[in-house]
Amino acid sequence: MGTLVYGNTGLQIEFEDRVLAHIQVVVIIKLRRNEGFAFSWKEPSDVGDGRSSIWIHPAIPLYFKFAEGKQPPLNRAWLETLTVTANSAGGLRVVEEPAEQPAQPNNTNHR
Repeated sequence: MGTLVYGNTGLQIEFEDRVLAHIQVVVIIKLRRNEGFAFSWKEPSDVGDGRSSIWIHPAIPLYFKFAEGKQPPLNRAWLETLTVTANSAGGLRVVEEPAEQPAQPNNTNHR
């Protein structure tokens, strides 16, 4: 399990490394654009099965800690889906990973 440490509050949010790697990419893209946004996730059943949210802003320090040393492969379709949620009024939400879309062949004719 990886951990997202939020701000100076000491709040630690655990996610599987694969999930956290995808969240990290989307968060960094938004922060590079100097955009603040909400981030929500479903809590595991052992802590009540509820939902939590935080406000992500460039001024709030974040720390991504991964349990594994190796970067998991990224699913472009999942990154796109997560980015769409991050750009919505409701903010970034952890959603199910979609199947990876096969690469589209280039249909241009070269002569």
